Amino acid sequence: MSIIPLIFTSGWASGVNAYAVVLLLGLFGRFGGAESVPPALERTDVLIAAAVLFLCEAVADKIPYVDSVWDVVHTVIRPAAGTVVGVLMASNDPGSLSEVAAGALGGTTALVSHGIKASLRMAVNTSPEPASNIVVSLLEDLSVAGLVTLAVFHPWVAASAAAVLLVVGVLLVWFAVSRIRRFLQRRRERRAARTATVQPQY
Repeated sequence: MSIIPLIFTSGWASGVNAYAVVLLLGLFGRFGGAESVPPALERTDVLIAAAVLFLCEAVADKIPYVDSVWDVVHTVIRPAAGTVVGVLMASNDPGSLSEVAAGALGGTTALVSHGIKASLRMAVNTSPEPASNIVVSLLEDLSVAGLVTLAVFHPWVAASAAAVLLVVGVLLVWFAVSRIRRFLQRRRERRAARTATVQPQY
């Protein structure tokens, strides 16, 4: 049972920034003595690849609309990363949770958090200035770093925080979608009103 909160938290974080999760877990395992981290994540080639991809995401994620394209590309990558990390953690702690269940937990959580992130970032992109996009991206990076770090040392506390963030994220997406729908509806109504008032000239 001790590995479940770490898988859940890493799944949530993978849905936001999978490369940061792999990089941080690998660093904690290799240099921080975290026994819960699978040895596969501590390999030098894995750490280098995760660091390079993390830097790419750190840039792309802060550019309006580029971040949405990046999110679309990672619709498969992030849940897959959550699944793989979950499987590796289960295999690293035999008897705690089956690898299939661990992969399902990590992958599903990553898919949900990815959907929340992608939806909210699309809503933020409607803002005419880039500052809000940068601020949201930085907050996401800090949340991932903070929760992954907390999960290594206090897994149940981190899992509780991740669960709260998932619920809050779902509520924010619902609120954003309803606002966008109302905006589009008013826009259609204004367009229809303008069309009705314009008479054809002969």
